[in-house]
Amino acid sequence: MTVAPSPIPDSPPPAIDIRDLRVDYGDFVAVNDLTLAVPRGEIFGLVGPNGAGKTSTFRVLTTLMEPTYGEVFLDGVDIQEDREGARRIVGYMPDLAPVPADLKVWEFLDFHAAAYGLGTKLQRRERVAECLEEVALTDQRHKWCKELSRGQTQRVVLAKTLLHRPRVLILDEPASGLDPLARRDLRHALRRLAKTGATVFVSSHILSELAEMCSSLCVMNRGTLLASGTVDQVRHQLGSTERTLTVTLLDREAEAAAWLGTRPGIQHLKVSGAQVIFDFNGSDEDQAGLVEGLVAQGLRMRAFEEKRSSFEDILVEVAESNRLS
Repeated sequence: MTVAPSPIPDSPPPAIDIRDLRVDYGDFVAVNDLTLAVPRGEIFGLVGPNGAGKTSTFRVLTTLMEPTYGEVFLDGVDIQEDREGARRIVGYMPDLAPVPADLKVWEFLDFHAAAYGLGTKLQRRERVAECLEEVALTDQRHKWCKELSRGQTQRVVLAKTLLHRPRVLILDEPASGLDPLARRDLRHALRRLAKTGATVFVSSHILSELAEMCSSLCVMNRGTLLASGTVDQVRHQLGSTERTLTVTLLDREAEAAAWLGTRPGIQHLKVSGAQVIFDFNGSDEDQAGLVEGLVAQGLRMRAFEEKRSSFEDILVEVAESNRLS
């Protein structure tokens, strides 16, 4: 008797699946045919200068705006076919979200828990306590909202966003206006959420924060997706392979500079004391070849250092191209 093999189970859909999304404001194209998939359980960053289309994309994802055309699925749910189902899946934290000054923290959260229909008064109280613990604000539950710092306010809004246990979190510039300590606390809170299986889609201008916090990210400019993937993949897709190399020698610096000057991909070479400094645009293999070549010349190196463009530098280049084009 032959036993038929068990069917291979279908893989789960992406947490966020955007297909050919376009958003127009009259003649202005805010989002231009965006296609992007965000896997479950990731912290995924969205980077871009002002006017890139970040907020318009988020407003469509959270059902606050109708797209011109395109499809969006949240955890497999078509947001245009089942808006209420999508809203149960998603939690949205807009940029600079206000909180009422005349409510205490627990009252603000309890009000929203009741609006979400989260059970009895006791069940709401328990859920509020869980969310405050999630954002490390349990000791601030009886504080007036008007007395909160900027960072505490952002975390209270994040706690409100978590009340209904959304599987997808959309956070628009959550670190805006925060000091380094508050940004660190927010980053830790988002990492804890991702470990529970939630998917976090976050935009920011603080690119070093995104590079450190996110498992993947994408870059938009003028409504168009320029690159997406890991940090290194995005850097490569944007053509940011140029780096500054510094060779520190024990002697014969002029000979090293003369030999390096004959190699392809080297620009702006200069000698400064015991160091030869230059810009290099080549592959990692090409860079390894420079080290091997210097050794083959009998040149004694004490250090070989690399400095790549930061993500801030990359965004400046994107923004300048936006302004000049």
